[in-house]
Amino acid sequence: MTHVFHRNPRAELPVAAKGEGPYIYDTSGKQYLDASGGAAVSCLGHSNSSVAKAMKQQIDGISFSHSGFFTNQPMEDLADFLVKRAPANLDRVYFVSGGSEAVEAALKLARQYFLEKGETSRTRFISRRQSYHGNTIGALAAGGNQWRREPYAPLLMSVPLISPCYEYREKKNGETEWDFGQRVAGELETALLDAGPENVCAFICEPVVGATMGAVPAVKGYFKRIREICDQYGVLFIADEVMCGMGRTGSLYAVEQEDVAPDILVTAKGLGAGYQPIGAMLVSEEIFTTIVNGSGFFQHGHTYMGHPVACAAALAVQHYIEDNDLLSNVRHRGAQLAEALTSRLGNNPFVGDIRGRGLFQGIELVADRMTKEPLDPSLKIHAKIKSAAMAAGLMCYPMGGTIDGQRGDHILLAPPFIINDGHIEEIVDKLGTVIDEIVGSLPTSRA
Repeated sequence: MTHVFHRNPRAELPVAAKGEGPYIYDTSGKQYLDASGGAAVSCLGHSNSSVAKAMKQQIDGISFSHSGFFTNQPMEDLADFLVKRAPANLDRVYFVSGGSEAVEAALKLARQYFLEKGETSRTRFISRRQSYHGNTIGALAAGGNQWRREPYAPLLMSVPLISPCYEYREKKNGETEWDFGQRVAGELETALLDAGPENVCAFICEPVVGATMGAVPAVKGYFKRIREICDQYGVLFIADEVMCGMGRTGSLYAVEQEDVAPDILVTAKGLGAGYQPIGAMLVSEEIFTTIVNGSGFFQHGHTYMGHPVACAAALAVQHYIEDNDLLSNVRHRGAQLAEALTSRLGNNPFVGDIRGRGLFQGIELVADRMTKEPLDPSLKIHAKIKSAAMAAGLMCYPMGGTIDGQRGDHILLAPPFIINDGHIEEIVDKLGTVIDEIVGSLPTSRA
């Protein structure tokens, strides 16, 4: 019996007892390789002694001080660390407790920025289909995850959705990669003109799409065109790096690989690696100065923003990653994982696409590789794979609704940055066996 209102009250979950490196152990002693980092969170794995030491030292000093009364040194130091390494125009950091809070803050700041400038008609946002920006009302409205939005649709603000840069399914026959990227990026200009550029605050998107579509990167040149369009019409560009940022794709900020800088960047999961709840919004000097020289006050806030222990933990996480050159390991192991997945699953008749960047890899499952026809949603293949993988001692992150919120199945992998050859072998062996087991009884598609 439990009095906890679990996210899935019908599920019977094992009890996590301890973690060590990339493994979690339940109370029965069973071992699970955390190949998804929970939800792309545990980038250092579990029980990192350096992070634990930093947290204890902070608790021994002071565990909480309200940001309306005090600043604190871990918050100041973490902001310095992030800004020093951020795209050049991002100069200030606003700390919150997680990704949804960071997105909410970004949406509200974008609106207030234009109010301070006297552009009061700017109230709208533009996003992409099959994006995900969080579960709070504003963040949910800004996202394109139809399954998550549907029950709350009457409560959500209207947000036009343009196509994602989803090369596997949306690039036309005969279209070059470049032309495809420019075409779908051009949809932003069309949406702006339809809404009236003077009415739009910002465009928000994930540099590499995470949970909803499964590690989908943009093609080269896409984000440069997005940046040009935003600049042309005076619209802010918000990069949502809650899942794909903080080294997950091989660079500290995922957008670095696109050679553009957003006006606002939000991050969370890998920032604190799960050792404490924390998220952050990085903003340009232009936005910050406009607020300071206007009302002088961002009309927003949360009780636990800038929490000293959370900031101390996150700073220790980021120092550990940098001091141990783990981003090099992300790039090396990411390429190794992609190659191993392709070798093991590339000829599987139910595997349509293997994609991603760094240690952020996705596998899209299909009924027919030639037509890319998705599997029957009623089969709930993604749920069966998750269950079978857990039984095999592997944590992965399968989801359904990849294509439109209803059709499509994918598996997301986001293992810790500390993995080695043996861990990759274990991930691919267990996942390959599970996929063979779950789809083995299905009618074989054409190869």
